[in-house]
Amino acid sequence: MTRSLMLLDTASLYFRAYYGVPESVRAPDGTPVNAVRGLLDFIARLVRDHRPHALVACMDADWRPHWRVELIPSYKAHRVAEETTAGDPDVEQVPDTLTPQVPVIEQVLDALGITRLGAAGFEADDVIGTLATKAAGPVDIVTGDRDLFQLIDDGRRVRVLYPVKGMGDLAAFDESALRDKYGVDGPGYAELAVLRGDPSDGLPGVPGIGEKTAATLLERFGDLTGILTALDDPMAKITRSQRAKLEAALPYLAVAPTVVRVATEVPLPEHDATLPRTPRDPAALDALAGRWGLGSALERLLTALEERPG
Repeated sequence: MTRSLMLLDTASLYFRAYYGVPESVRAPDGTPVNAVRGLLDFIARLVRDHRPHALVACMDADWRPHWRVELIPSYKAHRVAEETTAGDPDVEQVPDTLTPQVPVIEQVLDALGITRLGAAGFEADDVIGTLATKAAGPVDIVTGDRDLFQLIDDGRRVRVLYPVKGMGDLAAFDESALRDKYGVDGPGYAELAVLRGDPSDGLPGVPGIGEKTAATLLERFGDLTGILTALDDPMAKITRSQRAKLEAALPYLAVAPTVVRVATEVPLPEHDATLPRTPRDPAALDALAGRWGLGSALERLLTALEERPG
């Protein structure tokens, strides 16, 4: 049997769970647990429908790494909470009723025995990139963040499962689906993102170069290096307007690829990502289930884990 690996972009998914499940879903003491229960239900569905042998909940040990901010100071700057003080690590702006649910999610995953991994100075994307690159078998990356499309690779059997609406239907992106939608392959998607920019990450892109123009330029010249080389060739098939826009953005284009590309050599601890059939710490899990009223959502995940194929 093929031993498949599933990698969760955990923060991306619990944010979606938070907004996809009503806040009226609460613990016995009235505390909202919509993100907790929504995420547990989503993982249960993933295990049941895709039957991974191993699964890692990848975490943001640093959601806004300094090495990325040094290169592009606007990187995620709009998401920094106002209470962040000078000299302290940036605090991400998170809804007040989501913040206390994150430790509960972590505690429940740990009690279940589902592996959580993060790395100091890196985002979950970088953990995912490292694990996907080193994996021997097929990999499903589950994320609501298009940045991870750059890891799609048919040769290495890496695809992305992207929630289309909330925590509902998943769109499976392989190289064919990526080309159909964006006109690029996996590595090309990172360069498309550099050129187009991404307001959600504070990446300005090249002003005046939208997604379609970026895809056309990448197809014509092969990659970003080819586009920049074309700027020195007066005979290259590039309009005067495009040339002016790209030349004005050269300082940005010199550093943006390093910021946008997912790291693939992150130091990670030794771990066994095999999905458990039974909880690692049943007593702790029972206490968490009672304290937070996890009820049927937790039961569905336990059933999915117990019934998964060997």
